[in-house]
Amino acid sequence: MDDGVTRGSAAGRRSPDSAEPPRRRASSRGGIEVVLQSAISNFARVGYHGTSMRDIAGDAGMTVATIYHHFASKQEILQAIMAATLRDVIALTRRALVHAGGSPAEQLTALVSAWILFHTDRQAEALIGASELRSLDTAGRRLIVALRDEQEAMFRDVIEHGTQRGEFLTPYPVEAARAIINMGYSVAAWYRAGAGVTPAEMAARYCELALGVVRGPRTPTP
Repeated sequence: MDDGVTRGSAAGRRSPDSAEPPRRRASSRGGIEVVLQSAISNFARVGYHGTSMRDIAGDAGMTVATIYHHFASKQEILQAIMAATLRDVIALTRRALVHAGGSPAEQLTALVSAWILFHTDRQAEALIGASELRSLDTAGRRLIVALRDEQEAMFRDVIEHGTQRGEFLTPYPVEAARAIINMGYSVAAWYRAGAGVTPAEMAARYCELALGVVRGPRTPTP
């Protein structure tokens, strides 16, 4: 089983210190997408370490040698999947925030809704992103952690703004942001389309849960 050993292809040569997968020519995008979709299917089903380059090649309908024309290693494929997934969800949540209302509650609702919808729509990639951080090499981990931090900061800034305005009462805005983010990760693991709850309904439920987290305990009525 290939565990991500780099091959000496022209497409794969890069500095060992580089945290960014190399850019590829547009003419090869079709083959790259086929490889990525095959890898996503395999990684989501049996995990990174349970998948070989032969498995990816077989489901992609190409030879292992052809994959090495696009990617230098299985590790590089994993990094490409995780980085693209995070960039997509960061862009989605940022757009939701830009178009949200002015109150922290409206902004958090917009963020959580976009976050949950992404994790119901892109379940396989989201599941890989949530579970395979441990499989990244040092450079890949540095890149993915930086992107995760960027996403977390978006949630944290809204929650901290809400506490400063007195709209949110949680004394733990950092932990609240992480808890809400992890609720989204968990949805990718268990949500099943057609099981009785639509993605929009699930997003609405999680918005309510998120607001409950940040608004703090209610004062009991006498």
